[in-house]
Amino acid sequence: MTYLRSVHYGWIVVLTGVLTIVAVLGLGRFSLGMLLPSMGSDLGLGYSKMGFIGTGNFFGYLLGVLMSSRLVKRFDYRSVISSGIFLVGVSMVLVGRANGFWPVLIAFFFTGIGSGIANVPVMGLVSQWFGSTLRGRAAGIMVSGIGLGIMITGVLIPAINGWAGPGQGWRTNWMVLGAVVLTIAVLCSLLIRNRPGDLGLQLVERVEKKCREKQQKPLVAKPFDAGKRTLFHLGGIYFFFGFTVVIYVTFVITSLINEYGFSEAVAGRFWVWFGLLGTLSGPIFGSLSDRFGRPRTLALVYSLQGLSFLLLALNPLPGSVYASIGLFALCAWSVPSIMAAAIGDYLGPLKAAAGFATLTLFFSVGQITGPALAGIMAENSGNFSSAYLLAGGLMAVGALSSVFLPKMRL
Repeated sequence: MTYLRSVHYGWIVVLTGVLTIVAVLGLGRFSLGMLLPSMGSDLGLGYSKMGFIGTGNFFGYLLGVLMSSRLVKRFDYRSVISSGIFLVGVSMVLVGRANGFWPVLIAFFFTGIGSGIANVPVMGLVSQWFGSTLRGRAAGIMVSGIGLGIMITGVLIPAINGWAGPGQGWRTNWMVLGAVVLTIAVLCSLLIRNRPGDLGLQLVERVEKKCREKQQKPLVAKPFDAGKRTLFHLGGIYFFFGFTVVIYVTFVITSLINEYGFSEAVAGRFWVWFGLLGTLSGPIFGSLSDRFGRPRTLALVYSLQGLSFLLLALNPLPGSVYASIGLFALCAWSVPSIMAAAIGDYLGPLKAAAGFATLTLFFSVGQITGPALAGIMAENSGNFSSAYLLAGGLMAVGALSSVFLPKMRL
């Protein structure tokens, strides 16, 4: 109990952030990749319709992002985040009750709205609670919730499919996962606090530096007047991530089963390892960005992700598929954490939430176009290799663009 009292409440906020990301992305969005093969078979969905389901989700996500900043200004972080999670949970249950393409598309559209409403404000909390030298680490821990959620789906979905049987497994999964998300909504509504001042606290950075009894004055980043050019620069880089990441997570399991001959159970084990490595992604590269800078770390991450796409598309050597999954999982989920930290660095904590919402608009446009285009390309060619090659090329452009981001002024 004494130890818990000594923990700054900012880390409790990080924990609620992890739960939020587990709910709205790990379970609410990326479970689709595991459930698409059985859903597609039962509902008679082709690759193009599978892609449009993902696109519909991200149209909803874009709408949620557009709403999020105004909702936070009118209400507060806690109520907006918990309401968004609640909407995700309800819509997931409705997906499980759907009996055709259009009901699934509409329900998953509302899943996207809830995800956007919750995800943007929860990442904005990082700049409210943490100083610049811990911002990347805190955001990285939050986005590890994506990997944790993927691990849960990799274990749970095959087990429920086996228990419920053909035709009912995917439906039962959506309803069980929806119930988990609704539980998380209640927990977050109880635990989230909007800013340190509400509890009479300071930023986590300042408290930790005092605890180390450093005599020198802490080096705190000054707000950097980046202007529209830097914001659009970051947005363009984030667009490439949005476009490519959803191609991978939406269709990689379908590729493993339909193109590489993996069983659903084996693909599920891959998904578990994908999630496990993903939990390390945000903390590792978020901390690296605190030390070596956001531009260099983004360039490294985009380069590794581009390589992972090329390995999956070309499969040049035995084990290329395994290497692709490992590389992608190890670095993919670090990008949102680095972006959240970067926007706090460039714009300051007061403008961080609005700035991150703007960045997420670029990300959302990428997510809308990526799966639809990949589905159409796969429908025409019979596989996803061309889509993976396109994604790899875009990640190379993103890596190069990251090098030219302005340096922070300390």
